[in-house]
Amino acid sequence: MNTLDLVPHGPVIPVIVLQRVADSVPLARALVAGGVKVLEITLRTPVALDCMRAIAQQVPEAIVGAGTIRSVADAQASLAAGCRFGVTPGYRPDIGRACRDIGLPLLPGVATASEVMAANADGYDFLKFFPATAAGGIPLLKALHGPFGDVVFCPTGGITPETAPQFLALPNVKVCGGSWLTPQEAVDRQDWARITALARAASELR
Repeated sequence: MNTLDLVPHGPVIPVIVLQRVADSVPLARALVAGGVKVLEITLRTPVALDCMRAIAQQVPEAIVGAGTIRSVADAQASLAAGCRFGVTPGYRPDIGRACRDIGLPLLPGVATASEVMAANADGYDFLKFFPATAAGGIPLLKALHGPFGDVVFCPTGGITPETAPQFLALPNVKVCGGSWLTPQEAVDRQDWARITALARAASELR
C-alpha cells in the first residue's frame, strides 16, 4: 500500500489517543459505521500498541495506522501490531529509510520548506503538515505549493470541523487529520453513537 491509497477513503483521518484497550474496538467500529475507515492510533499511551493490535484483528474493515512514530523501534513495533501505515510528527531520514525497508508505508511529518525537501529527497511526496495551524496554516500551505507543486499534504493539528473545508479546498491538500472525531468525554462515556455521528459529518466535509 502507498499512503496515497488512503485518500479515497475519506477527507479526514482521525487522530486517536486511547487510554483503555477495552475502548479500542467499539471506537473503531463506531468510526467505521460513520464512514471513516482510516484510523491513526497515536503512540502516546502505554496501551497504544495493544489497541492497534485489537483493532487490526477484530475490525478488519478498518485501516489501522500508527501515529507519533519517533524511532525505528516504534515503526517496527507498529508493523508487528498489525498497522498498515505509519505517521511521524517530524522527519528523520533513518526512520524514513527503515519504514521503506520493512514495508511500512509512511506519512512523514514536516513543518518547514527544509523538512519538505529532506523528505522529498528520500522519495516521500505525500506529507503530514504538522502542527498545521501553529506552523502557518493555510497561508504556509499556499506558499509551499509554488516551489513544491508535486508534493501534497495531510495537515494535522488545530484543525476543526469549521476550518477543515478551507484546508481541503487547497490544491495541495488531499486529506486532513482531526482529533475532534473522538472527543475524550465521548470515549469516557462510551457514547459510540455520538462518535459515529461525528464520523459521518466528517465524511461529508469535502
